[in-house]
Amino acid sequence: MRTQDRIAKISLYTILCAGLLVVVGPFLWMALASFKPEAEIRRVPPTWLPDTWTLENFRQLFTRLDFPQYFANSVLVAVLITAGNLLFCSLLGYALAKLNFPGRRALFLVVLGMLMVPGMVLFVPQFVLVSNLGLANSYAGLVLPFLAGPFGVFLMRQFLSTIPDDLIEAARVDGAGEWRIFFRIVLPLCRPALATLGILTFLSSWNNFLWPLVVATTEDKYTLPVALALYSVGQNRTDFGLLLAGAVVVVLPVLVVFLILQRHFLRGIATTGLK
Repeated sequence: MRTQDRIAKISLYTILCAGLLVVVGPFLWMALASFKPEAEIRRVPPTWLPDTWTLENFRQLFTRLDFPQYFANSVLVAVLITAGNLLFCSLLGYALAKLNFPGRRALFLVVLGMLMVPGMVLFVPQFVLVSNLGLANSYAGLVLPFLAGPFGVFLMRQFLSTIPDDLIEAARVDGAGEWRIFFRIVLPLCRPALATLGILTFLSSWNNFLWPLVVATTEDKYTLPVALALYSVGQNRTDFGLLLAGAVVVVLPVLVVFLILQRHFLRGIATTGLK
């Protein structure tokens, strides 16, 4: 049995390592290729390590593009959307999990139904609404449609359901109001779920391309993914060096956020039963 267990462990680790290489391989090649000259990037068959290391792609990224403006736009939009989801989804999740009011179950069913609606179905109505409100080509137009989402409400509701009702009832008996209970007692207990929601929301908003491409009509409102796509593609060719260098810069903030919050993220995934 010990030999069989060792063989099973070795087989499992081999499969996991192979899966890891499949997932990490494209990102590793992207990072290495960003230091290659354009001719070497286009070489067939492709190579892993650069024959000639160069920082020309990054130099073009910071000189040809108004990088500080685009980066600041991406940070502002992603941070505002993440903060809005953390606040509003927590409030809605608390109401659905711990407050008794008429129509609570029906409202939760609506949230579950919205999870099944593809985002592209809502794209045109959202754009028409934003345009009619005069919010096109503005930070408000980029942020407001995504300040709360059904996934975040569902996530927070599921996590808040695990908090004992006796704890909240004890606070009510002591005279604490609902706002004080939420911000002083409930919210500090939601750190794992908040970290999970924060990472997922920041990731989706940071990488969002189609909505900023449609809503932002002037360069001063472009986010980094939109600017990279527009300036790396010319009439006759694509500047893959510039595109890969920009992709590396786009990925780095997400990795930093995940590394900071990974402990809470893993705990939140485990406690909310997400796969």
